[in-house]
Amino acid sequence: MRKFIDQMGRQVEINLPVTRVISLVPSITEYLVDLGVNVVGRTKFCIHPKGKVEDIPVIGGTKQFRFEEIADLSPDLIVGNKEENYPEGINELDKDHSVWMSDIKNLEDAERMMLMLGHLLDEPERAQHLVSRLKMRLSGLKNSHDGRVLYLIWRNPWMAAGTDTYIHHFLTWLGYKNVILDSRYPEIATPKKFQILNPQEVLLSSEPFPFKKEHVEELRHHLPNARVRLVDGEIYSWYGTRLLNKELKLGDNF
Repeated sequence: MRKFIDQMGRQVEINLPVTRVISLVPSITEYLVDLGVNVVGRTKFCIHPKGKVEDIPVIGGTKQFRFEEIADLSPDLIVGNKEENYPEGINELDKDHSVWMSDIKNLEDAERMMLMLGHLLDEPERAQHLVSRLKMRLSGLKNSHDGRVLYLIWRNPWMAAGTDTYIHHFLTWLGYKNVILDSRYPEIATPKKFQILNPQEVLLSSEPFPFKKEHVEELRHHLPNARVRLVDGEIYSWYGTRLLNKELKLGDNF
């Protein structure tokens, strides 16, 4: 039994070597599979990499775990995330399992998570290789866009990505200036607020709310001078190896 510190600063006791892992985080599930780790359980939202996760048992959602099924899988390690998973479920798992928590608000946090798990799972060289490839991909995207942007993630109520989020940091990396100055994911009370924010570009994410073309027209009505586009939410919000595995289409045709 060895002690590790996770990204939330928690001390986690883990039996090594780790041979059976459950991931509660879609983007981390993809990374672990790419790392060559034996993932024995995943959430229903863990859909990548396609062709490799379909046979991995589903243990619920990111905010609703099936505890008995998790126990039956006898994991050596469970990997979760502060934002995506619910505290009550993590606390319950923590009673009987080794639970390593990630906390990712920017690209540096994502790279750190990849290296930390690579070390813990005895794949440091492969983890470093994936991080190096990711950095090269990101270098080609830096400052590739500009202008004042509004990134919407939900409708009824309207919600946007604010500061202190991975999405905000990725937008900033691309060269955008986020018009939302509030932390996390604030609600936008009325369409009038859109006009006050005065974005030059509005990005409608494909997740968690599945924005469609009719929503593009709705926003264009409120913001006739802004460019309104549908974008692939996986590119903007999935950390790990998603940027390596996906053709980067930052605009409408994804």
